[in-house]
Amino acid sequence: MLFNMRNVFSIAKLTGTSKQPLRQFGYGPPAQMNVHLKGRDLLTLQNYKADELKYLLWMASDLKQRIKHNGEYLPLMQGKSLAMIFEKRSTRTRLSAETGFALLGGHPSFLTTQDIHLGTNENLTDTARVLSTMTSAILARVYKHNDLDLMTKEATIPVINGLSDLYHPLQILADYLTLQEHYGGLNGLTITWIGDGNNVLHSIMTSAAKLGMHLRIATPKGFEPDLRITKITEQYSKEYGTKLLLTTDPLEAADGANVLVTDTWISMGQEEGKKERLKAFQGYQITMQTAKSAAPNWVFLHCLPRKPEEVDDEVFYSPRSLVFQEAENRKWTIMAVMVSLLTDYSPQLQKPTF
Repeated sequence: MLFNMRNVFSIAKLTGTSKQPLRQFGYGPPAQMNVHLKGRDLLTLQNYKADELKYLLWMASDLKQRIKHNGEYLPLMQGKSLAMIFEKRSTRTRLSAETGFALLGGHPSFLTTQDIHLGTNENLTDTARVLSTMTSAILARVYKHNDLDLMTKEATIPVINGLSDLYHPLQILADYLTLQEHYGGLNGLTITWIGDGNNVLHSIMTSAAKLGMHLRIATPKGFEPDLRITKITEQYSKEYGTKLLLTTDPLEAADGANVLVTDTWISMGQEEGKKERLKAFQGYQITMQTAKSAAPNWVFLHCLPRKPEEVDDEVFYSPRSLVFQEAENRKWTIMAVMVSLLTDYSPQLQKPTF
């Protein structure tokens, strides 16, 4: 590894050997939020309070600024390892976790069901206990959310949900960071979801109100979000004073939206019902016509991979689309999660306005 004076200075600050005040180098005061996430799991954003969500976004902004823009080297994961269990294929989740953990000086180990005994010769309980003795954290991309619950119960190290049938929290943190960067804040924004009542939507529903965002949801009949999660979302909306709409009309949902969001209509494992789903989702493609009733400053998000029936090219490749900034931010938010759950590091840059 090549070191220059900037790297040496960064390490000195991390180890407390630098005598220069951080403010002289463009940094704000240390973290003032009373948030302590070290040792926690991240299975769903429902388990995280408003201040904790803000802290993760602050951490992501801090790491992105210091590493990407300032060119600093922050070996916060030095000596640590990450077990990455993937039952489903992945582009963004795998690359963001693998490259992000390595960039922080740690060692990621990518494991599929073809690589380890999980589900073949060894049960989940034993796998979780073994990984706890050899790695610092587990990131798992699974089919059944219940498997994550069991893994969390048996593991003695943090477990991170890389995607399950119920939630996709890492994706939504990236979405929020993208909106934070674009709008300069989140409070008061209206998010409109047009599509399937799936895991990505569930993660928005269990977190948006905590950050002061209104939510408008359009799903076809029979494809609504989980009823238990809908009830939780209604409670959050009342508690945080935000507006919530559930409808089957995409144009009604798009009215006044700052953010138009969709996702795949056919998730992995649902391929057999493709024809039925495509028929049910007719009229749900996001186009410029959909956006006519949206707010003047509307933007578009999609977690990718994208299919043309979900959003047309005119919207997807337009200046309104933030999808590739959103994809990059998967890296900075997963890094923020790992740093928060595994270290005592606090953001050094000024806290953003949320």
